[in-house]
Amino acid sequence: MSSGEGPRLPRVRAPEFPAGLQWLNVERGPTLTDLRGRFVLLDFWTSACVNCLHVLEDLAQLERLFPDELVVLGIHSAKFDHEGELDAVRRAVQRHGVEHAVANDPELRLWSEHAVRAWPTLVLVDPEGYAVARHAGEHAFEPFAQLIQALLPVYAERGSLKPGPLALAPEAAPAGELRFPGKLLVHYDRLFVADSGHHRLLVVEPDGRIVESIGSGEPGAADGGFEDCAFRYPQGLAARGSELFVADTDNHLLRRVDLKARRVETIAGTGSRSYVPRARGRAREVPLSSPWDLALLGEELLVAHAGTHQLWSLDLENGTLGARAGTGAEGRLDAPLEEAVFAQPSGLAIGGGRIFVADAESSAVRCVDLEEESVGTLAGGQLFDFGYVDNVGEAARFQHPMGLAWARGRLFVADTFNHAVREIDPATGEVQTLVGERLEDARHGDGRGASGFVDGPVETARLSEPTGLAVWKDRVLFVADSGNHAIRAIDLDAQRVATLELRR
Repeated sequence: MSSGEGPRLPRVRAPEFPAGLQWLNVERGPTLTDLRGRFVLLDFWTSACVNCLHVLEDLAQLERLFPDELVVLGIHSAKFDHEGELDAVRRAVQRHGVEHAVANDPELRLWSEHAVRAWPTLVLVDPEGYAVARHAGEHAFEPFAQLIQALLPVYAERGSLKPGPLALAPEAAPAGELRFPGKLLVHYDRLFVADSGHHRLLVVEPDGRIVESIGSGEPGAADGGFEDCAFRYPQGLAARGSELFVADTDNHLLRRVDLKARRVETIAGTGSRSYVPRARGRAREVPLSSPWDLALLGEELLVAHAGTHQLWSLDLENGTLGARAGTGAEGRLDAPLEEAVFAQPSGLAIGGGRIFVADAESSAVRCVDLEEESVGTLAGGQLFDFGYVDNVGEAARFQHPMGLAWARGRLFVADTFNHAVREIDPATGEVQTLVGERLEDARHGDGRGASGFVDGPVETARLSEPTGLAVWKDRVLFVADSGNHAIRAIDLDAQRVATLELRR
């Protein structure tokens, strides 16, 4: 597109919102007629799509640039069965700090009326109620900023412009010690918790006593002492000795925590989001894109680089950073490292001589054979194959798994949108459920999981959106039960689940 023109469309009347949409962040769902006189930007998104999450940054910039002339409306259009539930959308809005109004459209009615084909897609409606522009994918700020700026005087001259913000009623953030905990790590016989929603890390004794808090709790990217440093939605953790490495996801950075000196420093990334899947260079000069999990392999810090659908690595000895596996395309293709294709890798584990990857958007568990320099699939299907099926290899089904852990010669999987913990025999690819209830009433026919908050025997215990796993002494599997804002502990011998009661 040429500069100043933006993503223009033939000017066509935008369809009114379907009746029955479920709205969040407003007391009453608006209609397009209500919003006449303002530009309305419809963001067709789904909560698990990392590219959709990136666009939230662009939308916030546009809202700041045009506070009275532009109304942004999120139209949540679910890919996964779980994403279409109103409570799941509410949690996503809270988790990612979405402040504009959001409509839940699980049947994709408005999506169909606008002939949308991909997440994310943005449609601009002008002050007279006509759709005038469309943009699919990221890089949304500049084209829409240019277009709206160019059109403002046109509609002002015609008398069609009637600026004014939409009255909002934001969803309250959940209270408690934890807010949407992400990844976990056991190190020095302590549990390290990415308290993602509070933008900090916690260090916890196995009995639940909090011994350290790292980070101010305010979102930011500041280095410094434990009380002054700042993270933004931290996730993956890895450690060696007194060094703790952190995937600072929403800052697109890697951080290092010196546990002895009690200081935090940035070791990789520029703070800008990467759009170059083949980038390689000095770690502080190469942009990252939503690093989601970490694992150490000798002097190599492996990165689940969700934003470009790849595995990256940081050489801790020479300080170079770049792609390790994957082309940067989104999908599922088993192939040599440089030709393989991932879909939003979000969890890592090392065991049995292989690297395992929770490939969230393909709902599969992938494996990297470093000797053969190739990527395979241990269990799960293709990009739109998801559900809840215990079976072997590609006949098994997950729903957006995000966390992995290796223990007792088996691979444990946080099957996030099925609210379950599954386990895989790495020799055969056989998948069995450890914790989680399977329901049949799924739109796509392969079942789904039931959420809840219940301790007790693994057969009856319930979780909500587990995202991270960590093993203590090969006996206890800790679970970041993100949707319940809790840490759960699965006793692998007693086959029971308990909630870790955090205290100071």
